[in-house]
Amino acid sequence: MSEQRWNDVDAYVEDLLIGPDEALDAALRASAAAGLPPIAVTPAQGKLLYLLARIHHASRILELGTLGGYSSIWLARALPSGGRLITIELYARYAEVASASIEHAGLSAMVEVRVGPALESLEQLIAEGGESFDLVFIDADKERTPEYFEQALQLTRPGGAIVVDNVVRDGALVDPDSGDPGVEGMRRFHQALARESHVSATTIQTVGAKGYDGFTLALIDPVQE
Repeated sequence: MSEQRWNDVDAYVEDLLIGPDEALDAALRASAAAGLPPIAVTPAQGKLLYLLARIHHASRILELGTLGGYSSIWLARALPSGGRLITIELYARYAEVASASIEHAGLSAMVEVRVGPALESLEQLIAEGGESFDLVFIDADKERTPEYFEQALQLTRPGGAIVVDNVVRDGALVDPDSGDPGVEGMRRFHQALARESHVSATTIQTVGAKGYDGFTLALIDPVQE
């Protein structure tokens, strides 16, 4: 089956179930105009994040990898009144584009954009000792995803969920000859995940406008009485 068919199915779903959205479309245009890489989640994937957050009744969400703010808008829209999204971006220029798009979407009051390396930002959040997160979305550099996951475990409440994007790497996840750092990072991530006895998880392969990849959904076991 061709990638064109994958794209056509994505377009069909988006037309029927998502439709045009001025703020989201503007965020994509702003990202393209600023020269940001076109690697944001697709509309269908963004809607999935939104629905997962809604199903999980998430009032505190953490995102690693803001990029131009497209996924941030989806996640923030799922928050209830008084909810909070903290999103972390390495590059200040990307964060500026994202902040403007988030403001344009009318969500600035519930979104905090932090700039800096993800590991340092996660360590800072742990040191702050604030309220745990209900949902964490990891979509930063793939090589360090295992470390991000370990830190995210400390920041996620019992019963909370962690979603990790781009984990299949066009199938290279199971290619023993691949020495790509991102692929190796995702293998180490899966190995770390398998060691966590208090986490239930699965990885789903996906095809679509972003090609062949996949995501992992991990659920932290609730505290047992």
